[in-house]
Amino acid sequence: MLNIYMTENGVLNEVKKLQPGVWVKLTTPDAEENQQIVNHYGIDYGDLVAALDDEESSRIEVEDNYTLILVDIPITEIRNDEEYYTTIPLGIIVTEDAVITVCRQEVEIFEKNLRFKMRNFSTKKRMRFVYHLLYSIARLYLYDLRIIDKNRTEIEERAGDNGTLDDDIISLHELESSLVYFATSLRANNMVITRLMRQNNFPEDEELIEDTIIENNQAIEMTSIYRNIIDSTRELISAVMDNRLNNVMKYLTSITLVMAIPTVISGIYGMNVKWLPFAGTIHGFGIVCAATLVICLITMWILKRKKML
Repeated sequence: MLNIYMTENGVLNEVKKLQPGVWVKLTTPDAEENQQIVNHYGIDYGDLVAALDDEESSRIEVEDNYTLILVDIPITEIRNDEEYYTTIPLGIIVTEDAVITVCRQEVEIFEKNLRFKMRNFSTKKRMRFVYHLLYSIARLYLYDLRIIDKNRTEIEERAGDNGTLDDDIISLHELESSLVYFATSLRANNMVITRLMRQNNFPEDEELIEDTIIENNQAIEMTSIYRNIIDSTRELISAVMDNRLNNVMKYLTSITLVMAIPTVISGIYGMNVKWLPFAGTIHGFGIVCAATLVICLITMWILKRKKML
Protein backbone atom coordinates (compact mmCIF):
# COMPACT_ATOMS: atom_id res chain seq x y z
CA MET A 1 0.00 0.00 0.00
CA LEU A 2 1.30 3.42 -0.97
CA ASN A 3 0.30 6.55 0.96
CA ILE A 4 1.67 10.04 0.48
CA TYR A 5 1.54 12.68 3.24
CA MET A 6 2.53 16.30 3.56
CA THR A 7 2.34 18.75 6.46
CA GLU A 8 0.51 22.03 6.01
CA ASN A 9 0.46 24.45 8.96
CA GLY A 10 1.63 21.71 11.27
CA VAL A 11 -1.11 19.27 10.20
CA LEU A 12 -0.28 16.01 8.47
CA ASN A 13 -2.55 15.49 5.45
CA GLU A 14 -2.68 12.82 2.78
CA VAL A 15 -2.02 13.98 -0.78
CA LYS A 16 -2.51 12.26 -4.11
CA LYS A 17 0.75 12.69 -5.98
CA LEU A 18 4.49 12.64 -5.43
CA GLN A 19 5.93 16.12 -4.98
CA PRO A 20 8.78 17.81 -3.10
CA GLY A 21 8.48 17.76 0.70
CA VAL A 22 6.29 14.67 1.06
CA TRP A 23 6.42 11.60 3.25
CA VAL A 24 5.98 8.46 1.16
CA LYS A 25 4.68 5.64 3.32
CA LEU A 26 4.98 2.11 1.90
CA THR A 27 3.24 -0.66 3.85
CA THR A 28 3.72 -4.19 2.43
CA PRO A 29 4.15 -2.63 -1.01
CA ASP A 30 3.69 -4.66 -4.18
CA ALA A 31 6.21 -4.80 -7.01
CA GLU A 32 4.44 -2.06 -8.99
CA GLU A 33 4.53 0.39 -6.08
CA ASN A 34 8.18 -0.39 -5.40
CA GLN A 35 9.09 0.15 -9.03
CA GLN A 36 7.22 3.45 -9.10
CA ILE A 37 9.26 4.80 -6.18
CA VAL A 38 12.52 3.38 -7.55
CA ASN A 39 11.98 5.09 -10.91
CA HIS A 40 10.84 8.39 -9.42
CA TYR A 41 13.60 8.84 -6.81
CA GLY A 42 16.43 6.82 -8.33
CA ILE A 43 16.71 4.43 -5.38
CA ASP A 44 18.31 1.00 -5.58
CA TYR A 45 15.55 -1.61 -5.49
CA GLY A 46 17.39 -3.71 -2.90
CA ASP A 47 17.68 -0.75 -0.54
CA LEU A 48 13.99 0.06 -0.92
CA VAL A 49 12.82 -3.44 0.03
CA ALA A 50 15.53 -4.08 2.65
CA ALA A 51 13.09 -3.41 5.49
CA LEU A 52 10.78 -6.17 4.24
CA ASP A 53 13.37 -8.75 5.32
CA ASP A 54 12.98 -9.67 9.00
CA GLU A 55 16.69 -10.52 9.25
CA GLU A 56 17.89 -7.02 8.32
CA SER A 57 19.79 -5.27 11.12
CA SER A 58 19.64 -1.62 12.12
CA ARG A 59 22.17 0.49 10.26
CA ILE A 60 22.81 3.60 8.15
CA GLU A 61 23.97 3.49 4.54
CA VAL A 62 24.83 6.69 2.69
CA GLU A 63 24.51 6.61 -1.10
CA ASP A 64 25.09 9.32 -3.71
CA ASN A 65 21.52 10.66 -3.82
CA TYR A 66 19.88 9.20 -0.71
CA THR A 67 20.50 7.85 2.78
CA LEU A 68 19.07 4.54 4.02
CA ILE A 69 18.28 4.27 7.74
CA LEU A 70 17.13 0.91 9.11
CA VAL A 71 15.69 0.68 12.64
CA ASP A 72 13.46 -1.80 14.47
CA ILE A 73 9.93 -1.01 15.62
CA PRO A 74 7.70 -2.98 18.00
CA ILE A 75 4.61 -4.79 16.73
CA THR A 76 2.19 -7.38 18.07
CA GLU A 77 1.95 -10.96 16.86
CA ILE A 78 0.00 -14.07 17.87
CA ARG A 79 1.96 -16.69 19.79
CA ASN A 80 0.28 -19.58 21.66
CA ASP A 81 -3.12 -18.09 20.74
CA GLU A 82 -2.28 -14.87 22.59
CA GLU A 83 -1.05 -11.44 21.50
CA TYR A 84 2.57 -10.67 22.33
CA TYR A 85 5.29 -8.32 21.08
CA THR A 86 8.18 -8.64 18.69
CA THR A 87 10.12 -6.23 16.47
CA ILE A 88 10.43 -5.79 12.71
CA PRO A 89 12.62 -3.51 10.56
CA LEU A 90 11.47 -0.10 9.39
CA GLY A 91 13.29 1.45 6.48
CA ILE A 92 13.66 5.24 6.30
CA ILE A 93 15.06 6.58 3.04
CA VAL A 94 15.94 10.27 2.91
CA THR A 95 16.20 11.67 -0.62
CA GLU A 96 16.77 15.22 -1.81
CA ASP A 97 13.09 16.17 -1.57
CA ALA A 98 11.23 13.39 0.29
CA VAL A 99 11.27 10.94 3.17
CA ILE A 100 10.25 7.37 2.35
CA THR A 101 9.36 4.76 4.97
CA VAL A 102 8.99 1.06 4.20
CA CYS A 103 7.51 -1.52 6.56
CA ARG A 104 5.76 -4.84 6.16
CA GLN A 105 3.06 -4.04 8.72
CA GLU A 106 0.85 -1.10 9.58
CA VAL A 107 1.65 0.46 12.95
CA GLU A 108 -1.26 2.68 13.95
CA ILE A 109 0.07 4.01 17.24
CA PHE A 110 3.22 5.08 15.42
CA GLU A 111 1.11 7.24 13.13
CA LYS A 112 -1.00 8.60 16.01
CA ASN A 113 2.16 9.68 17.82
CA LEU A 114 3.16 11.65 14.77
CA ARG A 115 -0.19 13.34 14.38
CA PHE A 116 -1.05 14.19 17.95
CA LYS A 117 2.05 14.02 20.17
CA MET A 118 4.67 15.76 18.07
CA ARG A 119 5.36 19.47 17.92
CA ASN A 120 7.09 21.51 15.22
CA PHE A 121 7.44 18.62 12.82
CA SER A 122 7.27 18.99 9.06
CA THR A 123 7.70 16.59 6.16
CA LYS A 124 9.44 19.39 4.26
CA LYS A 125 12.29 19.47 6.77
CA ARG A 126 13.48 16.00 6.00
CA MET A 127 16.02 15.30 8.75
CA ARG A 128 13.88 16.88 11.44
CA PHE A 129 11.02 14.69 10.29
CA VAL A 130 13.33 11.64 10.56
CA TYR A 131 14.22 12.64 14.13
CA HIS A 132 10.50 12.92 14.89
CA LEU A 133 10.02 9.43 13.49
CA LEU A 134 12.79 8.05 15.69
CA TYR A 135 11.44 9.89 18.72
CA SER A 136 8.00 8.43 18.06
CA ILE A 137 9.44 4.92 17.78
CA ALA A 138 11.16 5.32 21.17
CA ARG A 139 7.88 6.51 22.67
CA LEU A 140 6.12 3.51 21.16
CA TYR A 141 8.57 1.15 22.88
CA LEU A 142 7.83 2.84 26.21
CA TYR A 143 4.09 2.49 25.62
CA ASP A 144 4.38 -1.22 24.83
CA LEU A 145 6.73 -1.80 27.77
CA ARG A 146 4.06 -0.49 30.15
CA ILE A 147 1.55 -2.93 28.66
CA ILE A 148 4.02 -5.80 29.13
CA ASP A 149 4.53 -4.85 32.77
CA LYS A 150 0.77 -4.60 33.28
CA ASN A 151 0.36 -8.15 31.92
CA ARG A 152 3.14 -9.35 34.22
CA THR A 153 1.42 -7.74 37.20
CA GLU A 154 -1.80 -9.58 36.37
CA ILE A 155 0.10 -12.87 36.28
CA GLU A 156 1.70 -12.10 39.64
CA GLU A 157 -1.69 -11.34 41.18
CA ARG A 158 -2.99 -14.71 39.98
CA ALA A 159 -0.04 -16.59 41.46
CA GLY A 160 -2.10 -17.63 44.49
CA ASP A 161 -5.07 -18.92 42.46
CA ASN A 162 -5.52 -22.58 41.62
CA GLY A 163 -5.43 -23.90 38.08
CA THR A 164 -3.77 -20.90 36.42
CA LEU A 165 -0.06 -21.53 36.83
CA ASP A 166 0.51 -23.57 33.65
CA ASP A 167 -0.91 -20.90 31.35
CA ASP A 168 0.76 -18.14 33.36
CA ILE A 169 4.19 -19.76 33.06
CA ILE A 170 3.79 -19.84 29.27
CA SER A 171 2.60 -16.22 29.26
CA LEU A 172 5.54 -15.18 31.41
CA HIS A 173 7.94 -16.87 29.01
CA GLU A 174 6.37 -15.05 26.05
CA LEU A 175 6.59 -11.70 27.86
CA GLU A 176 10.26 -12.32 28.55
CA SER A 177 10.78 -13.22 24.88
CA SER A 178 9.19 -9.89 23.94
CA LEU A 179 11.61 -8.08 26.24
CA VAL A 180 14.56 -9.91 24.65
CA TYR A 181 13.44 -8.70 21.24
CA PHE A 182 13.02 -5.17 22.62
CA ALA A 183 16.44 -5.12 24.30
CA THR A 184 18.23 -6.25 21.13
CA SER A 185 16.38 -3.80 18.89
CA LEU A 186 16.70 -0.84 21.25
CA ARG A 187 20.46 -1.23 21.53
CA ALA A 188 20.77 -1.37 17.74
CA ASN A 189 18.49 1.66 17.37
CA ASN A 190 20.56 3.54 19.90
CA MET A 191 23.68 3.13 17.77
CA VAL A 192 21.82 4.48 14.74
CA ILE A 193 20.51 7.51 16.66
CA THR A 194 23.96 8.22 18.11
CA ARG A 195 25.52 8.14 14.65
CA LEU A 196 22.84 10.50 13.32
CA MET A 197 23.56 12.87 16.18
CA ARG A 198 27.26 12.96 15.23
CA GLN A 199 26.35 13.68 11.62
CA ASN A 200 23.73 16.33 12.41
CA ASN A 201 24.40 19.66 10.71
CA PHE A 202 21.39 21.51 12.12
CA PRO A 203 21.93 22.95 15.62
CA GLU A 204 18.20 23.63 16.00
CA ASP A 205 17.56 19.87 15.89
CA GLU A 206 20.04 18.95 18.63
CA GLU A 207 17.44 19.17 21.40
CA LEU A 208 15.10 16.86 19.49
CA ILE A 209 17.88 14.33 18.94
CA GLU A 210 18.87 14.48 22.61
CA ASP A 211 15.24 13.90 23.59
CA THR A 212 15.15 10.90 21.25
CA ILE A 213 18.30 9.46 22.81
CA ILE A 214 16.88 10.03 26.31
CA GLU A 215 13.61 8.27 25.43
CA ASN A 216 15.48 5.39 23.79
CA ASN A 217 17.83 5.01 26.79
CA GLN A 218 14.85 5.07 29.11
CA ALA A 219 13.26 2.27 27.08
CA ILE A 220 16.50 0.27 27.32
CA GLU A 221 16.59 0.76 31.10
CA MET A 222 12.92 -0.14 31.51
CA THR A 223 13.44 -3.28 29.43
CA SER A 224 16.29 -4.35 31.72
CA ILE A 225 14.26 -3.60 34.85
CA TYR A 226 11.20 -5.48 33.60
CA ARG A 227 13.31 -8.51 32.68
CA ASN A 228 14.65 -8.60 36.24
CA ILE A 229 11.13 -8.27 37.62
CA ILE A 230 9.94 -11.12 35.39
CA ASP A 231 12.74 -13.26 36.81
CA SER A 232 11.45 -12.45 40.30
CA THR A 233 7.90 -13.29 39.24
CA ARG A 234 9.07 -16.62 37.85
CA GLU A 235 10.80 -17.38 41.15
CA LEU A 236 7.58 -16.48 42.97
CA ILE A 237 5.54 -18.85 40.81
CA SER A 238 8.15 -21.56 41.29
CA ALA A 239 7.97 -21.05 45.07
CA VAL A 240 4.17 -21.22 44.96
CA MET A 241 4.28 -24.46 42.99
CA ASP A 242 6.82 -25.96 45.41
CA ASN A 243 4.69 -24.91 48.36
CA ARG A 244 1.61 -26.51 46.82
CA LEU A 245 3.53 -29.72 46.24
CA ASN A 246 4.77 -29.68 49.83
CA ASN A 247 1.21 -29.20 51.09
CA VAL A 248 -0.04 -32.10 48.99
CA MET A 249 2.74 -34.35 50.27
CA LYS A 250 2.02 -33.25 53.83
CA TYR A 251 -1.68 -34.09 53.50
CA LEU A 252 -0.95 -37.43 51.84
CA THR A 253 1.54 -38.34 54.58
CA SER A 254 -1.00 -37.45 57.30
CA ILE A 255 -3.76 -39.42 55.61
CA THR A 256 -1.41 -42.41 55.19
CA LEU A 257 -0.55 -42.23 58.91
CA VAL A 258 -4.23 -42.22 59.93
CA MET A 259 -5.13 -45.05 57.55
CA ALA A 260 -2.20 -47.12 58.85
CA ILE A 261 -3.80 -47.37 62.32
CA PRO A 262 -6.79 -49.60 61.37
CA THR A 263 -4.53 -51.54 59.00
CA VAL A 264 -2.08 -52.39 61.81
CA ILE A 265 -4.84 -53.26 64.29
CA SER A 266 -6.74 -55.47 61.83
CA GLY A 267 -3.49 -57.17 60.89
CA ILE A 268 -2.73 -57.98 64.51
CA TYR A 269 -6.22 -59.35 65.18
CA GLY A 270 -6.08 -61.32 61.96
CA MET A 271 -3.39 -63.58 63.45
CA ASN A 272 -6.10 -65.36 65.55
CA VAL A 273 -4.09 -65.11 68.80
CA LYS A 274 -6.52 -66.00 71.63
CA TRP A 275 -5.01 -63.80 74.33
CA LEU A 276 -5.59 -60.54 72.37
CA PRO A 277 -7.92 -58.07 74.17
CA PHE A 278 -11.63 -58.73 73.49
CA ALA A 279 -10.73 -61.76 71.37
CA GLY A 280 -13.15 -63.99 73.30
CA THR A 281 -15.83 -61.37 73.94
CA ILE A 282 -19.21 -61.57 72.15
CA HIS A 283 -19.05 -57.89 71.15
CA GLY A 284 -15.28 -57.91 70.66
CA PHE A 285 -15.43 -57.00 66.96
CA GLY A 286 -17.52 -53.90 67.65
CA ILE A 287 -15.34 -52.88 70.59
CA VAL A 288 -12.15 -53.17 68.51
CA CYS A 289 -13.71 -51.15 65.65
CA ALA A 290 -14.85 -48.44 68.05
CA ALA A 291 -11.44 -48.31 69.71
CA THR A 292 -9.76 -48.07 66.30
CA LEU A 293 -12.06 -45.20 65.32
CA VAL A 294 -11.27 -43.36 68.56
CA ILE A 295 -7.52 -43.80 68.03
CA CYS A 296 -7.86 -42.50 64.46
CA LEU A 297 -9.85 -39.45 65.63
CA ILE A 298 -7.28 -38.68 68.32
CA THR A 299 -4.47 -38.98 65.77
CA MET A 300 -6.31 -36.64 63.36
CA TRP A 301 -6.85 -34.13 66.18
CA ILE A 302 -3.13 -34.18 67.01
CA LEU A 303 -2.17 -33.75 63.36
CA LYS A 304 -4.67 -30.90 63.01
CA ARG A 305 -3.15 -29.08 65.99
CA LYS A 306 0.26 -29.46 64.42
CA LYS A 307 -1.16 -28.09 61.12
CA MET A 308 -0.48 -31.34 59.33
CA LEU A 309 -4.10 -31.58 58.14
